[in-house]
Amino acid sequence: MDLTVPEYAYMFGFLQADGHLSRGAGQKGRLTVEISARDIALLRKFQKLTPYYSSITERIRSTNFTERHTSATWSLCSLDARIKINELGLPYGRKSMTIAPPRGGFSPRDYLRGIIDADGSVGYTRQGFPFVSLTTASTAIASYLCSYAQQVTGAKRTLKRNARDGVYNVLYTKENAQGLSADLYYEDCLSLERKKIAADSLTAWIRPAGMRVAPERRRWSEQEDRVLLRLNNHAQAAKELGRTEKSCCIRLWRLQTKKLPLPSGR
Repeated sequence: MDLTVPEYAYMFGFLQADGHLSRGAGQKGRLTVEISARDIALLRKFQKLTPYYSSITERIRSTNFTERHTSATWSLCSLDARIKINELGLPYGRKSMTIAPPRGGFSPRDYLRGIIDADGSVGYTRQGFPFVSLTTASTAIASYLCSYAQQVTGAKRTLKRNARDGVYNVLYTKENAQGLSADLYYEDCLSLERKKIAADSLTAWIRPAGMRVAPERRRWSEQEDRVLLRLNNHAQAAKELGRTEKSCCIRLWRLQTKKLPLPSGR
C-alpha cells in the first residue's frame, strides 16, 4: 500500500474514517468497512486493489433512520495486511479522536477525498449554495483539511468542537466549495460515484449579480491582544491596531472576563 499512489491514498483515507480494525485471539483479527449497499462498487474496487483474499457480504437491518437498510461489508483478515494498515496509522478499536494523516509520504488530495467520502458531504445547501463539509472528532484530521483547503482556496477556518457532541464541523461554501471540490474530485479519480457526481455539479453555480462577497475575517493575534490589554482602552487600541472600536471593545471584554485565553507571557 504505497500512499503516494492516488488510489491507495484514497483507500487509506476512507479506511481511517469508515473502517474498523479489530483483534481476535492470538494473531487473529479483521479489517472491516460497512457502507450502504448502493456504494458496493467502491468495496469491489478496494477488493481489486488488495493483494490478499477478502470478502464482501450484504445484510438488511434496522437503523435509527429506517426499518430496512441494506448495507455491504468488506472484510479482510490477512495478518500482513493488518500490520501494514496499522503501521500507516489505522489503530485497533476506537479511533475517531486519534486518527491522523499518515506517517511518511502520501498523496494529500486523494487522502482527503477518501476522508470526505467517508465522513463528509458534498452538494448544495437548502439555500442553493455549493458546499463541502467534514464532520470529525480528530483534531489532526480537521487541522489538516483546514491547512490544505487554505492552500487551495485561501479560506481560513478556526477549529472549535461543537458543544452538542464534541466534534468538528468544517464547512466551505460558494466559491470556496467549488475550488476545493474541483481540486479533490478530479477526472477519473477513485471515489464514491454519487459524491463525484455531486462535486461535478457544483461547477454550475454562479454567484448572483447582487450578492456581495463577504471579506475574509481578520484574525486577532497574540501581539494585538497584548496591545489591547496594555492600553486597556478600546478607543486608543482601535487607532493603534487599525480596527473598529466595537471589535476592540468586545475583544477586551472577552479577555478581561477570561472568556478567551490570555496571550502567552502575561
